[in-house]
Amino acid sequence: MNCDLMSCDPPTSRQQICGLILAGGQGRRMGGADKGLLPLQGRPLIAWVLERLLPQVGSVLISANRNQERYARFGWPLIGDQRDGYCGPLAGIDAGLHATTAPWLLVVPCDTPQLPHDLAQRLTRALASDPPHPPLAACNDGQRTHPTCALLHRPSLQQPVRQRLQRGEYRLMEWLQQTPHRLADYRDTPHPFANLNHPEELAKAEQSAKRKQHIFPCS
Repeated sequence: MNCDLMSCDPPTSRQQICGLILAGGQGRRMGGADKGLLPLQGRPLIAWVLERLLPQVGSVLISANRNQERYARFGWPLIGDQRDGYCGPLAGIDAGLHATTAPWLLVVPCDTPQLPHDLAQRLTRALASDPPHPPLAACNDGQRTHPTCALLHRPSLQQPVRQRLQRGEYRLMEWLQQTPHRLADYRDTPHPFANLNHPEELAKAEQSAKRKQHIFPCS
């Protein structure tokens, strides 16, 4: 991977960052429901994510492979996977890397309503910690790494990601591990990446939100 230090310099403003919300999955653990459109306190999950994401980026893309008319109501450009079938989050990232002209892409999932307000800031700080600056930063909460909460340098990763998919290599964590990257440390934040994968988790989050508590960690 070619990435000189100048081209991989971390972003200096939110206008250099395009946010990508991954809402193109099958929702198998939700019984096939489109997770981004499921309600939490009367609002679709993607609305919670947008609220957290918008102050951190200059533009937004929504990756959705179904229900495009409903997603279009949120007022941001829609993109779909450029490969047949459901190939996972990396296919959504590939579509985002080819749909924006921004130098940096901030990727987030549609089912993480407590997305940190300082996500872009901490990821940028991780990239800038020591030269050489890698083309990718992801998040770690002290228990696990979250590859779907990541900041990607588009010019450096656009073609490598496309080539990886063409080889049939779809595993996101494997891609992260094989790509130079840094980790933003979120050990000081309670459950920042709690995602809602099952109906029981959504019901629990609904009750927690009603009590004005944190949405508790989910699998």
